[in-house]
Amino acid sequence: MAKWTASDIPDQTGRTVVITGANSGIGAVTARELARAGAKVIIACRNLAKGEAAAATMPGTPEVRELDLADLSSIRAFAAKLDGPLDILINNAGVMALPLRRTADGFEMQIGTNHLGHFALTGLLLDRITDRVVTVSSGAHRMGRIRLDDLNWETGRYQRWPAYAQSKLANLLFTYELARRLTAAKSPVKALAAHPGYAATNLQSHTESVQDRIMALGNRILAQSADMGALPTLYAAVHDLPSPTYIGPDRLFENRGHPKIVSSNSASRDPETARRLWDLSEQLTGITYTFA
Repeated sequence: MAKWTASDIPDQTGRTVVITGANSGIGAVTARELARAGAKVIIACRNLAKGEAAAATMPGTPEVRELDLADLSSIRAFAAKLDGPLDILINNAGVMALPLRRTADGFEMQIGTNHLGHFALTGLLLDRITDRVVTVSSGAHRMGRIRLDDLNWETGRYQRWPAYAQSKLANLLFTYELARRLTAAKSPVKALAAHPGYAATNLQSHTESVQDRIMALGNRILAQSADMGALPTLYAAVHDLPSPTYIGPDRLFENRGHPKIVSSNSASRDPETARRLWDLSEQLTGITYTFA
């Protein structure tokens, strides 16, 4: 059987998609391929100039709108300006292994951007979403632990990789809990997740340490392309899948390959942790979800 590729995306004419962080990497590929299939694509990114430059290389007429996931006021402004129904929200943007930094609202930057920012955005847009929410996680979730007593690393020694892993585990806990709540509300909206495997993007170039050079070498030797890394997200966005489903690459260790349904660890599927993280996320962001 032939492997699934972007050429298998069905016609998306008439559908509207918001993709966070779609000015580069797998987000840009995701935007390009959905635009090629006829979707109205909205590139939501912090740097408008980079977003416009990326949009200029894509088919159709993608829109570029400002969104800084590390600033709740920016998230609220973006949501307030978005008119009409939205078929698909793709929570793609992310940061990885940064030195300790804080968002505009005082959150540790990785949990603040990767999880809390997307949690707030999804909550503000949920009443307009008609089809699905796709959140991009990572195989690194398997190394994660949710620090419910100190989510934002305000005590003890900050560790960049455990902080990243926590944020990616949070992405999956959020997806599974969102699916449970949507199902309980008898909503037709689906919650899905995907991970790109090891894909060569600029995500790996912001550690501000010797690790940048090490990962740049890995990108050249070991990683698959951003085009391949985007396939799980695209598959989750357009394929007829139950909620929740997790999609990743099909080859050894899920580092590369074509999309398939994959599993996540038991920590990501713990409903009690998911509920407590959800409650904490509502408290921290001030965004309370309403399910029709």
